[in-house]
Amino acid sequence: MSSALEPGRNRIASPYLKDVETIIRELDTDIGVGLSSAQVQARLSRDGPNELRAQPVKPAWQYFLRQFQDPLVYLLLVAVVINLASWWLMDGRDWPVDALVITLIVLANALLGFFQETRSQRAVATLANLTQSSSSVIRDGAMERIPSHQLVVGDLLVLSEGDSVGADARLVQANALRVLEASLTGESEAVSKNTACPGTEVPLAERSNMVFKGSAIAQGSGVGVVTAIGMATEVGAIAHLLEVTPEEVTPLQKEVRAIGRMLGIAVLLITMVVVVAVLILIPVDTVDDVLSVLLLGVSLAVAAVPEGLPAILSLVLAFGMLRMARNKAIIKRLSSVETLGAASVICTDKTGTLTRSEMTIQQTMTASGKGRVSGVGYAPNGQIDYLGMPTSKGPVHNENVLLLRGGSLAGNARLTQREDGSWVIHGDPTEGAFLVAQRKLDAPVHSTNGFERVAEIPFTSDRKMMSAVVIDHEHNDQRLLFSKGAPDVLLQHCTHIQVGMDVVPLTDDLRARAVANVNELSGAALRTLSVAYRPLTASEDVTTGQPLETALVFIGTVGISDPPREEVAPAIVEARRAGIRIIMITGDHPRTAARIAEDLDIIPAGGRALTGADLDKLDDAALAEAVKSTCVYARTAASHKLRIVDALQAQGHVVAMTGDGVNDAPALKSADIGIAMGITGTEVSRQAAKMILADDNFATIVLAIREGRGILDNIRKFLRYLLSSNMGEVLTVFLGVVGAGVIGLVDEKGAIILPLLATQILWINLITDAAPAIAMGLDPHGEDVMTRSPRKPWDRIIDTRMWIGVIEVGLVMALASLFTIDWLLPGGMIPGDASLVEARTGGFTVLVLAQLFNALSARSESTSAFRRLFANRWLWGAIVLAVALQVAVVHSPPLNKAFGTSALTFGQWGFCLVVASSLFWFIELRKLLLRLKSQKRAKTYIAKRE
Repeated sequence: MSSALEPGRNRIASPYLKDVETIIRELDTDIGVGLSSAQVQARLSRDGPNELRAQPVKPAWQYFLRQFQDPLVYLLLVAVVINLASWWLMDGRDWPVDALVITLIVLANALLGFFQETRSQRAVATLANLTQSSSSVIRDGAMERIPSHQLVVGDLLVLSEGDSVGADARLVQANALRVLEASLTGESEAVSKNTACPGTEVPLAERSNMVFKGSAIAQGSGVGVVTAIGMATEVGAIAHLLEVTPEEVTPLQKEVRAIGRMLGIAVLLITMVVVVAVLILIPVDTVDDVLSVLLLGVSLAVAAVPEGLPAILSLVLAFGMLRMARNKAIIKRLSSVETLGAASVICTDKTGTLTRSEMTIQQTMTASGKGRVSGVGYAPNGQIDYLGMPTSKGPVHNENVLLLRGGSLAGNARLTQREDGSWVIHGDPTEGAFLVAQRKLDAPVHSTNGFERVAEIPFTSDRKMMSAVVIDHEHNDQRLLFSKGAPDVLLQHCTHIQVGMDVVPLTDDLRARAVANVNELSGAALRTLSVAYRPLTASEDVTTGQPLETALVFIGTVGISDPPREEVAPAIVEARRAGIRIIMITGDHPRTAARIAEDLDIIPAGGRALTGADLDKLDDAALAEAVKSTCVYARTAASHKLRIVDALQAQGHVVAMTGDGVNDAPALKSADIGIAMGITGTEVSRQAAKMILADDNFATIVLAIREGRGILDNIRKFLRYLLSSNMGEVLTVFLGVVGAGVIGLVDEKGAIILPLLATQILWINLITDAAPAIAMGLDPHGEDVMTRSPRKPWDRIIDTRMWIGVIEVGLVMALASLFTIDWLLPGGMIPGDASLVEARTGGFTVLVLAQLFNALSARSESTSAFRRLFANRWLWGAIVLAVALQVAVVHSPPLNKAFGTSALTFGQWGFCLVVASSLFWFIELRKLLLRLKSQKRAKTYIAKRE
């Protein structure tokens, strides 16, 4: 085997030029049982995983050093240099305390940023693992589904419609196989595949007996032997595909960065004003005085800008995505979290999403009458009751046996029995329903063991039918074609009908009766499928390409029930309350779709569905009008879904679209939120989607939208908190300098005294920024999160109303801090008896405590902080930690020297707490006024409507 492989390349040379027997022999595999477990392990050890070369993982030390690559860190380092210069000019007396403190703060900020970034990277990596592709292989004689990165050379790769090809493979079987290879060859149309050797070398695009990693199965089925993996594949050779989640900047992150830049410019201007004012108003006698003023300006600029915003934002988004993943909604990109919060329309499939996907044939309709399939579960002792007809003999019995047998043969599902005697379906639930119904017949008449399936014409969304060629070994090896599909489509291929044991021409009356039967089943909310057949002549063959699905004999129609999921109706009610419109788009009969939609209250009683045929008659303008009111679409194709999505988006809607097949991929890509099914969905649909439902459940979509809204709310919370708190720091220094004479911040010579030291500002920034902000990012969602209308895509995260609140809260915070300084200092408006160090410590402490009160209040713009006050234990933990650190900086002698503080008495602590709480009561009053104003607006609106 080793000689057949190219050294170190994990591939076999020119496999498309070799016949199947040679490939099998060289790769030491078996066409029937595949590789053994021992062979797989040996090849994995030798060749490694089937992965493309990703970007090398950066070591932890590089992430740590990256924390210093920030303009604000450069400012802090400038502050260190200024302080060291001042210390040097003072002949190096004592220790350069300020320089040491700033250096420690820079290191502490770097550690915090490092922690946030690595946690975010791990969270995104976990989500990337959840969205890895998978492949079906035959190993040890059994078919299994494995992650594609576990494929090895020599594996038997089983290909089905919708699969993403996991590795380069030489085809050994191909049934009407068509593959999309645009990602590799640029060919936009699906190309046909076969097992024949070209004989001579041909370009990549003409190697019809090969499938390549990263391509997609558009139609048909096949089996291939893996001939190359990882970087040895064709797509690896050109480095065209990278199977990792790309790092991208989301619109929200762009907005936050823009805010940071804007704040930076604003704060720079304010800092210049403060520095110039101080230099003018304070006597500057020495170089050390100048350096101290410059140090204050640098510290003020650093403290005013929330430099941790991007890291905190990424961390909160990543944690939110993990929380969604635990709830069965896997979000592939950070940007999708933002879009989820703005979703205004959900376009959903019916089967398996709104319904349980527990397909059971309830009724049959043939030319001779109606039958009802009864029996419990998959027990083989059930029977078919024929309404108004004999139960054991008669024509309807023969027709139903043929109907169920034909439906089973024209399908790919399997029914197997477990050790405990129960039965399980492998494959499509609808196809499995025929097998289950057969088991409810008496054993002698249900068996299909005498039939050998030799060919298949696969189902496609455009054809809406599939066929199988079988050999009836019990009747002289007669070859038969059985077809199964949508009744309206299948009837177009039929010229005769089965009536008992006879085959008669399908007259207009018989055709009308068959259509009436279909309508009756659809009206009972049953999904309908019809079955037809015809004998084949010796000259007819699938491989010749001649049409076989003609002149069929119509057997009958089955009515399949698939009850709605119990959790869907409440989810639809919640979505409606949130202002989200629900639209059902299905391939089912319009009556079936309308009945299910009525049961789920998607449309009112008597509502109708718009069909694909109806849509074809509408131009773009007419479609734009139709989508405004239509909530159910039936018998749709891929092009219809795409038109519906585009029309809704043109009207300003943010559209979430579900899908599971290859045909859904264009609509999934076009939708704002493409949602693929994790259980029944194809690899192609999962790759095209931005979100994957691990449980295929509609209720999970609504839950994900709730989470998305909650995450955006939490982002607004910590933005409100950080911006207003930093505004408080800026205004404290600015107003303290401007109003120094009023509050007593002047010395005996009349020189202005700074209200806060540079190191105190940096300390506030360290203990009150990151931990409370992250805790608010994990805040439990508010009660009103699903009672508001969807957020418009053009709405700003930080709107005018929030900016007004930020300035108001920052102003009150600054006034409270300066009032404390005035209260404690001698002179000013309120004469006190404390020293400058004590007064400055009091103002410093009030500013810290006020920011912690602000953390409690910032959790909502209008709801009282007393509502669910203790719901966020992480926030309380951050507050307790910050208070403990502030107590330490006030009462620890080493920290007193480092930060220019002194111990406060118990009474002074109480005073500081009361003054700081004034911010809390101010915000509560502001919220009350906002609620009253909102209620007044609502009453006025109701009065106008009445």
